[in-house]
Amino acid sequence: MSRRDENDQRQIPMWVHIALAVIIVGVLAFSAFKLWKWNMGTAKTEGVTGESYEIEVLDQIFLLSEDKKAGHEDDGTETILFLGNDALTYDTSETGVTANVQSLIPGSNCINAGFPASTVALKNATYTDDYGLDAFSFYNVAKCIYDEDFDQLIEKATLFPDSQYDKSAEALKALDFNTVDTLVIFYNAQDYLSLRIGMNPDDDSDPVTYSGALNAGIKLIQEKYPFIRIVCMSFPMCYAYDSSGQLVSGDRFDFGNGKLTTYLQFMIDVSGATGVSFVDNYYGTIDEDNSSSWLLDNVHVNADCNAYMAEHFVRVIYPEYTSGTGEN
Repeated sequence: MSRRDENDQRQIPMWVHIALAVIIVGVLAFSAFKLWKWNMGTAKTEGVTGESYEIEVLDQIFLLSEDKKAGHEDDGTETILFLGNDALTYDTSETGVTANVQSLIPGSNCINAGFPASTVALKNATYTDDYGLDAFSFYNVAKCIYDEDFDQLIEKATLFPDSQYDKSAEALKALDFNTVDTLVIFYNAQDYLSLRIGMNPDDDSDPVTYSGALNAGIKLIQEKYPFIRIVCMSFPMCYAYDSSGQLVSGDRFDFGNGKLTTYLQFMIDVSGATGVSFVDNYYGTIDEDNSSSWLLDNVHVNADCNAYMAEHFVRVIYPEYTSGTGEN
């Protein structure tokens, strides 16, 4: 047999090359599709149950070490303190998030210490009464907790006609933080809507930035009360108006500091860096397809969404109260 005949017999058939090419293209196309769907963050739901089989909910859970829990005495009551803004205060009735959590954990004491329209980050580095809401930002509330001094909150509450400022300030002042088991940080998308800066690459604790204020505030509370378990709950998707007055999706519109998903990632990153649990309300709840069923307006959610977010929180943080309920 000639050398040429031997080479012809060893040559790989053309159909094998074509089959391999088809397989490679198929794998790349599937991977690209999955990445695109994850970045879109949309969930196809059955009615308004919040159940989704097409997206990945980004919960990340941390448990306190035994040495940190050593300084905490169990008083027999599960005390859960909620800090936040309209996510807590827009509905303070039995259909609000705080009341829903309390109903799901029998015997618990859930405290709503939210301040309407407040943000995680400061607007101004130096406080002035021209923008009194800064007094109620997460960073400044955390500082009051650290200092055990709530007089500023009570004083600045007089700047606002809404009695919720007074109620929350008084609740914090009256609370014995040694009895608090879990502290929940739950703000809606107000930082995004108020154009707060996302981060300062030169200062990860800059309180005029979203990630910096969250990082600094969490660390203050951890230093003062290491035995309190801290949980960050993310905002759900919302809508906003651009400079031309057009309604836009926070999932896709950037005011200059990032889209809503940018702020979401900041919260995930800070939660991981500080070792606090993160409960994802962004993926698996509201999207552009079901927003009319879960939003009262462009930002605030209805009772059904509050109930779902409360159930999600309890399933993730207190699974002993929801075993067998079947959430994925």
